[in-house]
Amino acid sequence: MSHERTAPPRPRASSALLVVAILLFALNLRGPLVAVSPVLDVIAHDLGIGAATAGLLTSLPVLCFGLASPLAAWLLARSGLERGVLIALAGILAGTILRSLDGLPAALAGTVAIGLAITVGNVAVPVVIGRDLARRANSVLGAYTAALNVGSMLMLSLTVPIAMLTGWRVALASWSGLVVVAALVWWRATRGCAEGTAAAAASQDSEPDRAPVWWRRPVVWGLTVAFAGQAFAYYAVTAWLPLLLRDERGLDERAAGAGSSIFQILALVGAFGVPVLLHRWPGGRRVVALVCVAWLALVVGLLVAPAGWPVWCALGGAAQGGGITAIFALIVRHAHSVAENRRMSAMVQGGGYVVAAAGPTVVGSLREATGGWTVPLLVVLGAIAVLAVAGTLAARTPQPS
Repeated sequence: MSHERTAPPRPRASSALLVVAILLFALNLRGPLVAVSPVLDVIAHDLGIGAATAGLLTSLPVLCFGLASPLAAWLLARSGLERGVLIALAGILAGTILRSLDGLPAALAGTVAIGLAITVGNVAVPVVIGRDLARRANSVLGAYTAALNVGSMLMLSLTVPIAMLTGWRVALASWSGLVVVAALVWWRATRGCAEGTAAAAASQDSEPDRAPVWWRRPVVWGLTVAFAGQAFAYYAVTAWLPLLLRDERGLDERAAGAGSSIFQILALVGAFGVPVLLHRWPGGRRVVALVCVAWLALVVGLLVAPAGWPVWCALGGAAQGGGITAIFALIVRHAHSVAENRRMSAMVQGGGYVVAAAGPTVVGSLREATGGWTVPLLVVLGAIAVLAVAGTLAARTPQPS
């Protein structure tokens, strides 16, 4: 991290307040996407659209995560991280309100706006943590991952009760209040830090180019492939786990939903557990291997002993929360500079989310074609194998001096 020591001095935010700002920001980086899920049938009926078109309200943002990551990195390089996050929050706010207006075009336009804005946040947060909170990056990354899941659970659980009282439009729009709170706290935490960001960003971008070209480093490609396996498995399981439990175990909708909740809630165990393990096993290989074993337990357990689904969902939940934390920690650890951190974050997430966007469609198509869940689960197993091989190899790469 020698380049960071030569960068122009800049004011630093209070660490505690910055952590709070990051966690509030994280609540808005997944919640607005999943908030539509429990009221999707109501939205489809109200807008007069079919299930496939309604599905765009959940799948378009994930595609944005992949395709727009280079654009997000460019925006952050030009605006600076502090202003970039405020721009992202403004985009989430605008998209949330636009999505709740009348008509399908507004719903789709708002969804795309939310997806593009969240993409900026996806890229920015690991860079901010690596730059300003480097000494406790692993623990903050774990808390950040946990906050992503807390935001999802919060909006999943409360959107329907609000919609029953006010309608789905007001229910979705009401979450804009949380965006405003996050923006105010972020502005307060980074006030004064944004001055001179253009000059600082230019300085940060010039130095790394003298080193070997960043995107040719094996660790960058290894982490990109590993994240693709992790994200593919996560979105495929998230989309189809309730139906799988209904088909295989005969569970009603409430019980199947409980299974999905276990998968999401137990992500907190992985998110907070991985930083502890990384402190115990600094190299990261054992941590990646343990995450993959937990992932395998979900898939193999559902294949050979589906009666134990609560245990398998719990292990899979811990794996998905721990996997993303481990990959982000490796990005921070292996980046030579702030600029390279931003570029690596964009490439890893961009490539991974492009693959992940196909996960629900591929698994759903295979289930429809085969009439069962064996082949779809084997595909998820293949994604986990990709995570295991690529993640282990990336963790073995020597750290930059």
